[in-house]
Amino acid sequence: MSGFSGYHSEWNLGSPGGWDYQRITQVIGKAVWKKLNAIRPLGVELDFDHPLLYPIDGFVRMLVEAHRFMAGSKPGLVAVIAEEETLRDVTENINLAARLDAIEGLSGALMAPHELELDNGRVSWRGQQVSVAFVDFNTDVLLTLHRKHNLAPLLQAVREGRVINPRGTGPINVKSVFEVLTDLERGRFSQDSVSRTPWTRRFLPRRTTGPNGEEIGDLIEWTRSNWENLVLKPERGYSGIGVRVGGVNPDADEAISLAMEKGHYIVQAMVPLNLWAEENVALAPEGGLVLKKYQTDFRCLFGREGLFGFLVRYGGVPTNVGSGGGVQPLAILRADMSVGEAVKRINGALMEVDPEELRGVVEMQRAMAVEHRFTYLLGPIKMALRPRLITAGHLEELRVYTDAIWDDCRELERMWLQGELSAMIDIEEEELEIARSQPWGGSPAIFAADGLFSFGAHPEE
Repeated sequence: MSGFSGYHSEWNLGSPGGWDYQRITQVIGKAVWKKLNAIRPLGVELDFDHPLLYPIDGFVRMLVEAHRFMAGSKPGLVAVIAEEETLRDVTENINLAARLDAIEGLSGALMAPHELELDNGRVSWRGQQVSVAFVDFNTDVLLTLHRKHNLAPLLQAVREGRVINPRGTGPINVKSVFEVLTDLERGRFSQDSVSRTPWTRRFLPRRTTGPNGEEIGDLIEWTRSNWENLVLKPERGYSGIGVRVGGVNPDADEAISLAMEKGHYIVQAMVPLNLWAEENVALAPEGGLVLKKYQTDFRCLFGREGLFGFLVRYGGVPTNVGSGGGVQPLAILRADMSVGEAVKRINGALMEVDPEELRGVVEMQRAMAVEHRFTYLLGPIKMALRPRLITAGHLEELRVYTDAIWDDCRELERMWLQGELSAMIDIEEEELEIARSQPWGGSPAIFAADGLFSFGAHPEE
């Protein structure tokens, strides 16, 4: 029996983030944990320093190896490319460029896409040839920016195979491919990923089959009748924009009208809210302490060589940081007890701390966040007071799970190239041409799977 429960809600195969935010979260979370134990010993042994709690390390190794593949032993520039308006605000891109620049024999720089140039036919930036480029946006954004700025140098980097993630992942980076995994093609994919894929259908007037194989004559009306247990979301959305969740957004008519008006939506079976929730101690607005239930999100970041690490989010529904959610430190449980027992022990001890002392810890946490420029587009990122807990056994299961997704994405790309997914992918031809110019084929990339998981500490109701 698996040691963790739940499903992934979506994958990001284009330009997933969070790989450095978790590192910063760990640094702050470890200092907060030390402070809390100085106030009141919590009686649980935790490890904040496991390599998989710092996904930036594996990501950087992958970029360096990709550079060496392209440039050999020659020096070169790894370009971190982001939309111009984000250059001063997205801390993890700033940190990534600085970290790459500190590696001997390598340069790293953060830039807008239109800053690239062609120097004697070579993709360059300020006279330096670009060996590899991490592009922090998807191909639809690239195409929009190309029409505005003429990004010929970046498109040449795509054709030369220098861009990570490869643009060839774009056509399968749509949430509608989950329909393939949960419909008739199950035998072509890994049970480890299929079993964690929620029932999904493209949302449009149609006949189809339901979560239990039942016949659905009209998907729109069926969704209206079963709204409490469903989710509507854009096929290619981000930051939780446009998502509607039954039970959280109770107006089914509004949700369905939005999806029909915007188009290109999917409907998914909702993972039970209590399964992807945990209780955390928080300061009450009127003073004192409360034990409050927060929704959680567990992003796995991985590549060709396996698991890089995780991003742990918490907050409301959705939990996306771009929608006002926050992040949570992660720790490996070293004590001889279950995750559920450990969480209850930590929460119980914290509830007995003087609220003013806990307020001081929260102020320390916020001060460290400012020091580390721990911000996103909406401002400072919220952070949970205690870490989320997993075990060494969970790590091994997560390795198997992410390896399965990587292999299944290879199969999805093969299906797309053979024309088997044409009905699933509604992308304009010019964007598809960019994707075809840089097939992925299992080459270096960083993927993300956002899991709505319980590791044993979810509320029982």
